[in-house]
Amino acid sequence: MARGQKEQGIEFADMDTWKPFLASTKTHAPQAAVLFEKFHVTRHLGNALDKVRRAEYRRLSGKDRVFVKGQRYNLLSRWEHLSLTGRQALQKLLAANKRLQTAYLLKESFDQLWDYSRAGWARWFFDHWKASLQGQRLKPFEQFAALIERNWSGIATYCEAEEKIFLGFVEGVNTKIRVIQCARMASWTKSTFA
Repeated sequence: MARGQKEQGIEFADMDTWKPFLASTKTHAPQAAVLFEKFHVTRHLGNALDKVRRAEYRRLSGKDRVFVKGQRYNLLSRWEHLSLTGRQALQKLLAANKRLQTAYLLKESFDQLWDYSRAGWARWFFDHWKASLQGQRLKPFEQFAALIERNWSGIATYCEAEEKIFLGFVEGVNTKIRVIQCARMASWTKSTFA
């Protein structure tokens, strides 16, 4: 099938690392440089941290579980976005659990990757970040690092792009729209079949 004018004009394709997105882009817009922006990548890092949190909760018992229970939001949030109460609770958790402390600090430090405007410097940072995983026994973080490794060209493209694309806000709006649509559908279904 011949590509249309619109597809030929695509210079960048910002996406998640999902293989069907990559395959479709290569098929329909092979000239487009694929880039993975911060929102999509950090979502995978947040998932890795949450897996560590859940594993720690299952591993612990009794009083030790109290520190982990209810801390998902605080762990996944950036330090500067937490309230004073959230920061205090997070400090208590991180002081009580070394694995979660290490995982949280790795999550927070990874954010520096997005500050680099040269792919070589970003690569240097990532290699050092990945090396810091050795001996930590944080399998979800190792899997995340492997994901980044496999998709490095998309990260490098993001770093080199003159105009940074930030789609986190757009993704948030899309999520809210889906929630509203689901709520309306549930309401309609309830009133129609009641």
